[in-house]
Amino acid sequence: MYAASREALAQTRSALSAALGSVPAAAAFAQTGADLFSVVETLDVQRNLRSALSDSSTSGTARQGLAEQVFSGKVSDAALSAVKAAVAEDWSTTSDLLNSLVRLGRESLLKAAADQGQLDTVEDELFRLGRIVAGNSSLEQALSDRSVPAKGKRELLAKLLYGKVTAVTEALAVQAVGRLKKSAPADAFDELSTLAAEQRDAVVAKVRSASALTAEQADRLAATLTRTYGKQVTVHVEVDPELLSGMVVRVGDEVIDGSAAGRLAALRKSFK
Repeated sequence: MYAASREALAQTRSALSAALGSVPAAAAFAQTGADLFSVVETLDVQRNLRSALSDSSTSGTARQGLAEQVFSGKVSDAALSAVKAAVAEDWSTTSDLLNSLVRLGRESLLKAAADQGQLDTVEDELFRLGRIVAGNSSLEQALSDRSVPAKGKRELLAKLLYGKVTAVTEALAVQAVGRLKKSAPADAFDELSTLAAEQRDAVVAKVRSASALTAEQADRLAATLTRTYGKQVTVHVEVDPELLSGMVVRVGDEVIDGSAAGRLAALRKSFK
């Protein structure tokens, strides 16, 4: 995202925050998130409207008037304020506009989870969902099949998740799977899990371990990484027997390979 779009996102986020007020209820956050997703879904399928709302050759005031005309009475006041603020800005690309509305919708739902004391749960559920999908080729194929309409994929995932995860996790996952572009479903869920961690100013450590870690081992690893990086670190563990022993830890772009497979690979490389 270029500087113009980053600034536009910041302005839109500020407008949304002002519209929600200083101490809004969790229900207001959740409704706003759902409404922003609804707006994006409409813009995804209505090309002419999407183009008109992002046309920099017309004034921001005119674009706001069009947004008011189309969405007033169909979404909450806070969501409408965010949409009007967004379309008044100049974005580097139309996709930046839509993706930013998605981002604000996600942030709103995660704030609802935080207000209900469920943010940790949502983060963990999204991570586990990513691992489940990555380990089930049939499900992954069904959710990423471009020949299947977005509505069908949303309905499939909603049916699988209903009653098994929090409402926020379901809303985030279902929306994401309906807008998959190049990323795999599991990657999209991992991205959401990371965003949830960021909402509480935490860093995610993705750990592949040759064997399952006990709760004590996971806590000890999290404490060590927290000291190392100087901020709270959440540990997400995936068992990978192919590592033979040890583990591989990824924090952002940094990889710490303490596995037997990694050491063997390094040894083979040194012989070449």
